[in-house]
Amino acid sequence: MHRAARTATAALALATAFGVTACGSSAGEGVSADKKQTLTVWAMGAEGEKLVDVAKAYEKANSNITVKVTPVGWDVAHQKLVSAAAAGTLPDIAQMGSTYLGEFADLGVLEPVDTKTFAEKDFFPAGWQGGVVDGQAYGVPWYVDTRVLYYRTDLAKKAGIDKPPATWAELQQAATAYQDKAGTKWGLSIQPRGLDTVQNFYPFLFSAGGDIVDKDGKAVIDSPAAVRAFKEYGTYFDKGLAKKSVQPGYDVTKDFNSGDVPMFFSGPWIMTLLKDSYPDLEGKWAVAKIPADQASVSWAGGSSLVISKDSERKAAAKEFIKYLTDTKGQSDWFERTADLPANTSAWDSGTLADSPNLQVFREQMETSRTTPTLPKWTEITSKVDSAIESVTQGKSSAEDAAKKAQSEIESLVK
Repeated sequence: MHRAARTATAALALATAFGVTACGSSAGEGVSADKKQTLTVWAMGAEGEKLVDVAKAYEKANSNITVKVTPVGWDVAHQKLVSAAAAGTLPDIAQMGSTYLGEFADLGVLEPVDTKTFAEKDFFPAGWQGGVVDGQAYGVPWYVDTRVLYYRTDLAKKAGIDKPPATWAELQQAATAYQDKAGTKWGLSIQPRGLDTVQNFYPFLFSAGGDIVDKDGKAVIDSPAAVRAFKEYGTYFDKGLAKKSVQPGYDVTKDFNSGDVPMFFSGPWIMTLLKDSYPDLEGKWAVAKIPADQASVSWAGGSSLVISKDSERKAAAKEFIKYLTDTKGQSDWFERTADLPANTSAWDSGTLADSPNLQVFREQMETSRTTPTLPKWTEITSKVDSAIESVTQGKSSAEDAAKKAQSEIESLVK
């Protein structure tokens, strides 16, 4: 899920100015699914472009349905959705990530998921939870992603590493060995500061058993587990194993290719990027699950599909979403986009079942966690970004950084 730099409070203020209330209004089921009608769909980034072709295939099999897909750039997606919510002009269906979903559910403009049509058991737990707000599902998982460890296998041999690191201690030992024995410039690439640094921090925080906000909505970023994660993260910078500064838009794959960086955390799209951009690296890299502290736990992202509460075409919208999220539709979407299926049954055959690297992602998804769907989540994580920076740049201790973030976040979750 790509994230726009914005605040939920600003969105709420704009929506309120246009008269959207937290209650919303339901148009009921409206037109039945078998009637002739046009469904409007907004999808973001590359997904928006690819969905146009899927919609054409769907129309051929459903002659009464026209699917009008509007691709929306991620850079304008949030503002476009806010404006449409305020004006009552949301599309029938929209792609939405968990960092948006809490905000729009809070505005009362989303239709709850029909759990008779869509079953939680069919999806990865973290994928389903990404669409849940206050115990109510508003989004059907469309695709998922999670972070795993990418590492250079050829350089590992030079470093005397015969298996991927499975624990925090092994990860740091491997980073040191890559530098000392394989001659890499760095041991591990993790983001030192800036917007969304928290995404690199989640695997440490979650694997330590920590959290930012607990299930009761209480800030817990100063817990012993969270402090331990801050300390471990900061150690890589203290020891010179990771860069203390990177330029905006830094592409780690270039340094991965050159051998300057032998390990980093990232998502499934990197596999395609490495194969396309650096074919000579084929056979020289692999992926592994997140090294564990208490457990191997990564962060789950992805996107859900939501239905506007005011849509008059809810029945047809549900049918199209069902088409996109059942086993066949998910397998087809993977082949078109390389987006990982949220429906677990799509992993049981074909490329997804046969690829060892993809199966690592499947295993990681089983224990991955999503973040809370809170209206002010972007503001909350910005405080964690600042705390991480203060640790990686040596400006404060892990304890002091956590204490400051705790104080700031407490005021945002009251």
